[in-house]
Amino acid sequence: VQLQASGGGLVQAGGSLRLSCAASGRTLTSYGMGWFRQAPGKEREFVAAISWSGGGRLYVDSVKGRFTISRDNAKNTVYLQMNSLKPEDTAVYYCAVQRTGWGSRAIADYDYWGQGTQVTVSS
Repeated sequence: VQLQASGGGLVQAGGSLRLSCAASGRTLTSYGMGWFRQAPGKEREFVAAISWSGGGRLYVDSVKGRFTISRDNAKNTVYLQMNSLKPEDTAVYYCAVQRTGWGSRAIADYDYWGQGTQVTVSS
């Protein structure tokens, strides 16, 4: 599976971005998906996860109410809608595939990773 993340950019605080993660090589229909982020000098952290059907969603507390994860299995794509962005959301955002189960917050439970897309939020 190859994942291509896109949609990052520079935005002012309070603004919005929508990240996309398009997969090729294999359908994502049966897999859980996650978004992680890594800020400069910090470890990669879990942001959100979604079940294969889209019916289950989990978020880290810091983004609840502001971010929404979704997926379109027909397009083999997962999205992360980010609203009310804050400077502390600045990071490289990565999408990843969890082949067994879904909703893990552990990096080691994810099998395939995209290349990352930079999100920068200015104050």
